[in-house]
Amino acid sequence: MDSQDTLKTCQSQRTARETVCARLGAAPYAPAIDPANFVATVDNPFFPLPPGKTFVYEGETAQGHEQDEFAVTHNTKVILGVTCIEVHDTVHLAGDLTEDTLDWFAQDKDGNVWYFGENSRQLAGGLFLGVEGSWIGGVDGAEPGIVMKAHPAIGDFYRQEYLLGVAEDVAEVVSLTDTATVPFPPGTFSNVPKTKETAPLEPDASENKYYATGVGNILTVDLVTGERSELTQILDTPLVTRPICSDGSGADRGRGAAARQVAPHGERTQR
Repeated sequence: MDSQDTLKTCQSQRTARETVCARLGAAPYAPAIDPANFVATVDNPFFPLPPGKTFVYEGETAQGHEQDEFAVTHNTKVILGVTCIEVHDTVHLAGDLTEDTLDWFAQDKDGNVWYFGENSRQLAGGLFLGVEGSWIGGVDGAEPGIVMKAHPAIGDFYRQEYLLGVAEDVAEVVSLTDTATVPFPPGTFSNVPKTKETAPLEPDASENKYYATGVGNILTVDLVTGERSELTQILDTPLVTRPICSDGSGADRGRGAAARQVAPHGERTQR
């Protein structure tokens, strides 16, 4: 990328950030996190996280078949005093592991599901590529965000994560009555909420996500390429254990969140 391209990217990112701030207000983003306001389970009907279940998503990309396994573990991690459920999320592209991530979620007493951080690594051909973008709420100014409202309403606009220059995803509820068809039974789901997710770090990228009551995310559509990631099955899985170093970097020093830079079709965000 030459200097002109870099300047153009910076200008686009600034414009996107200004648009977000215009909608959310000029005050610094600093959500009040009170551990006493959180519960032990995540059972929001649009984003349930039952420990021991793995949500499998599949789709075709320009680089080949992609499979994403979103495994809800029995592990927890305390972040900002809140006990979060740990999800082990792995992505295979054309049979090769390209992404290996731990995500941390917790639900407040009102039913909102919060995203408290991620720790991810990216690979290609079995080789480690690097670490970028990992964040944990309360570390280096990072703040948790909401991934699913307790009662989604059209026009809801919110940060899903926040660490400037690292994690800036936002979402907007654009429909509550959509219909989506995926391989997972019964196949066609009606009256599903649909969100539009964007990130100032990638001003040209956007995607729609569809959520079914009692199931969770069933479909993600890349609005640039048209590629779909569809829920194909939900499996019972054994305990997933992957130790994390105290600095959050991963036991093998291989954690980061560069999926947004590495993934073949836009960003990989939390499900």
